[in-house]
Amino acid sequence: MKRKKLGEVLRERGKISLDDLQNVVSDQQGKTLYLGEILLERGLVSKLDIAAALEEVSHFTYLDCSTVIADGNALGLVTRAVAERCLALPIRLEGKSLVVAMAEPQNLAIVAELRFTAGVDIAPRLAFRSELKGAIHRHYALKERPEDKGPRSSATKEVITMGMPDIKFEEIEFFSTSSRQSNQEAIKEMQADLRQRKTPAVQLVSEMIQMALAKHASDIHIEPRAHQVSVRIRVDGVLRDLQSIPRGLQNSLVSRVKILSDMDIAERRSPQDGRFMVQLGVKQVDLRVSTLPTQYGEKVVMRLLESTAQVTSLRELGMSPDVEELLSDLLVIPQGMILVTGPTGSGKSTTLYSALNMLRKTAVNIVTVEDPVEYVLPGINQSHVNTKAGLTFASCIRSILRQDPNIIMVGEIRDSETAEIAMKAAQTGHMVLSSLHTNDSVSAIVRLLDLGVPGYLIGSSLTGILAQRLVRKLCSCHSVEPADAEFRQRLARIGVEAPKTMAVPLGCPKCDSTGYAGRIGIFELLNFDDSVRSAVRVTARSDEIRAAARSRGMRTMQEDALTKLYAGLTTLDELARVVSFEAILRTDCVSCGQHVLTAYRFCPHCGVARDPETAMSGPVSDRRILAESLP
Repeated sequence: MKRKKLGEVLRERGKISLDDLQNVVSDQQGKTLYLGEILLERGLVSKLDIAAALEEVSHFTYLDCSTVIADGNALGLVTRAVAERCLALPIRLEGKSLVVAMAEPQNLAIVAELRFTAGVDIAPRLAFRSELKGAIHRHYALKERPEDKGPRSSATKEVITMGMPDIKFEEIEFFSTSSRQSNQEAIKEMQADLRQRKTPAVQLVSEMIQMALAKHASDIHIEPRAHQVSVRIRVDGVLRDLQSIPRGLQNSLVSRVKILSDMDIAERRSPQDGRFMVQLGVKQVDLRVSTLPTQYGEKVVMRLLESTAQVTSLRELGMSPDVEELLSDLLVIPQGMILVTGPTGSGKSTTLYSALNMLRKTAVNIVTVEDPVEYVLPGINQSHVNTKAGLTFASCIRSILRQDPNIIMVGEIRDSETAEIAMKAAQTGHMVLSSLHTNDSVSAIVRLLDLGVPGYLIGSSLTGILAQRLVRKLCSCHSVEPADAEFRQRLARIGVEAPKTMAVPLGCPKCDSTGYAGRIGIFELLNFDDSVRSAVRVTARSDEIRAAARSRGMRTMQEDALTKLYAGLTTLDELARVVSFEAILRTDCVSCGQHVLTAYRFCPHCGVARDPETAMSGPVSDRRILAESLP
């Protein structure tokens, strides 16, 4: 059926004569004015009559913008620049749709742009052009305050600065580090356009990163919920809330991050990985990005890596003098492998870089292979793996061996091929440093055996294994109080005598009312002396290897943690959050000498009955070793 025109509808309704209509149409030729605007200007038809006729022609509901009052949350979804360019005024949110008054509601391109900018579906309404211009100016002028001038909308600023009134946001520059190119030209153009536009999502991502850096966060989590988007940051190993974002900004926020990371913004059903870099003043930060489809949308996690950060010394990491001295002695050995073990986020990379910082000299050729390069060290040749190009840890080590290296640092041992090549390099006159994901030092040997590395190769290649964790340090606002009954009882359960005082975290603005500021390491260093090497070569049990190391004076991670507690650096709750004190709950069997849990009535190794008083009272031998190590 042929679509009716505005003039035909007005004539059928008897609102205008044929002569008047023909005169107006004739005057309209060659001009950019709309027919309805000319009719209103000349007073030939009332506004309500034209609005009713336009509703019949366009099938869109008319909205009088001369009297309408737009909702502040709706205005926050579309910037003033976009509203003026599209001649569209956001009015209110209705369910999952944004009601927008538009001069051209039938223009699909404008509707699509508004949908992408606001991140929600658009419900167009018809409005007169002249009234729209006045309404846009009126509403956004009221919304803007003098300090809000700029591309960021005030609604977005209200979301961004929640709980961060003291941060002055700066201009931030983004750099793409991925070589992935989209095959769709339309997506390329959209990406290029969005890199320049100052939409709410652009401002949110920029200032979210600045807020995270100001709080010294290591990760940013963007998590979609049923009614909002939760943004959390990981500070000192613990997640905390940063801000909440309206669900309406979810899609555009995730799209912005994916565009920066050179991900496919059209793919929302599969996980993706990417990365980008930001420049904030003199600070350069590398961000590793991962997306994961969830029930309410895509969850995004960004890992912040400040490559220009200053590398700390071993003593500043929290190493005790005896562990630092032994590790320094192992680093002086010209060949062999030193492993640093622990779970993700335990500070392994920081320790490796601290060791490299000690070893770098003009006369030494140091080459690293990492995924990615987390810190930039002058005078060191650093490379990163590229699995798509066939550059894996194993293949890169082979190439490095042809580069006449003295010291090789392998970011992580993930497979048997990498482990075997690295260990063979350690046997041919090279110092090799690497990391492994295990719970303690002895477990690293079991892990290598599981990867298929022979015991003799492990025993002849390794010189030391350093296991570590990171615990939060008390803020200066903490108080020192007499030890209460619960504190003494908890320490008594693990056979340790409680100190007379205990530290209690309080909270202040400096530590965001958490009571903790910064972290310190707790360590366990397994030195591969003759007894340990012999046990490893014959693939002895892990408890036998641990017993051999303990007989040579090795302190466990739990014992090192308790020294930090006695020194007043942290709390028992924080230690219990990070490490298990099961290793402290052991004593030696009087028959076979093996470590046995204090709760056991019989030795599981030799079957000999144990003294009930010794079994239940606490670890006698371990208490002696611990007492000697504690201040």
